[in-house]
Amino acid sequence: MEASLLKLFPRFVDLKDLLQNEVEARYILKKATDFLERIKSKGTAGEDEEIRYLVCALVDRNWERIHTGHFSNVPLTIRKIYAIACFFKIFFLLMESSNPRQKEQCSGILDEAQLLGCTDDWSDLKAALMEYLDKGQEEPTQPLPILPAVMRVSSPCDIPQLDAPGLNEFKTKCFQPQQPTLLLNTIKHWPAVDKWRDLNYLLNVAGNRTVPIEIGSNYASDEWSQQLVKIRDFLRRQFVVDQCGDGRREIEYLAQHELFAQIPALKADICVPDYCTVSGAEETAAAVDIKAWLGPAGTISPMHYDPKHNLLCQVFGSKKIILAAPKDADNLYPHESEFLGNTSQINAAELDYKTYPLLERVRFYKLLLQPGDCLYMPPKWWHYVRAETPSFSVSFWW
Repeated sequence: MEASLLKLFPRFVDLKDLLQNEVEARYILKKATDFLERIKSKGTAGEDEEIRYLVCALVDRNWERIHTGHFSNVPLTIRKIYAIACFFKIFFLLMESSNPRQKEQCSGILDEAQLLGCTDDWSDLKAALMEYLDKGQEEPTQPLPILPAVMRVSSPCDIPQLDAPGLNEFKTKCFQPQQPTLLLNTIKHWPAVDKWRDLNYLLNVAGNRTVPIEIGSNYASDEWSQQLVKIRDFLRRQFVVDQCGDGRREIEYLAQHELFAQIPALKADICVPDYCTVSGAEETAAAVDIKAWLGPAGTISPMHYDPKHNLLCQVFGSKKIILAAPKDADNLYPHESEFLGNTSQINAAELDYKTYPLLERVRFYKLLLQPGDCLYMPPKWWHYVRAETPSFSVSFWW
């Protein structure tokens, strides 16, 4: 492994506070960091089999702790220890070999460290490992398509529209009155608007990353599932026409994923809109959660609501959206389970008044979200979203 990369690994002194109440992790990571320091100073460190075994055991132990109970209740300390242990597991694997197959395995471990652990304190190490592991990896054998630009069309819109409003206009006309609004031409300056339609660009920047993919068009359906897959495989399955197959394939959706924390190079192609800095009289400026939504035509987010302000930005493709106000929550038949409590049982695109008679009382608002535009949705506004074409959206929650 390159010396410049070794320098980015944490020293034990950097971990002491984190490991104060973690006796097992403290013991193992002390041995691992001492081993690494000997390599950095002498170029060799002797036998590593026992330490490598202990590090792998630490990864497995904290993987189990993360998967015990609900993920939101996992202490940050456990997630950080898991990430650090993964870094050192990668280190020992690369000490053993740096051939393409070994680097592929290490790449998967790094992705799990980001997806399950917390790597915020070691972003430089994460980025350097990502670059090192991606070198010499699988080259694409078949180029991906460049998606055609979706031409703007005139479409009915049941909510107000503003053309790239200024910050004060957004605050007084949208944010303060809690008014859903279609904000036209607001992200046309993003490099992503042109760059991301070339799926080969996404492949080169992100193809080796592992991400959670939803299988099935609708997360509320019984057939829905999730898998961890390489972005390169997802792109090929969903965006390359199968010349030999029958054209039928399961719809897969990279949905509600913190892709830009995982792949900083993609974050450079967008910017957080200034609208996300607006806060109410009793609110302070909050952190902005950025989520990615990438998939083929036909992906669906069923009628649901989010607890935060939501700015849904359309990079390429178009989406049909149906809204309903928070006051109609009781008429929208939310699921009774806690997991789906913010999701309606109805199909907003094909209303069934016989099965759900209270829908007669609901006013629905329809619009088409097109490239370069954003939709502002206040907290708890219900929304149904269907991709009319291959689509990439970015949502900002605050």
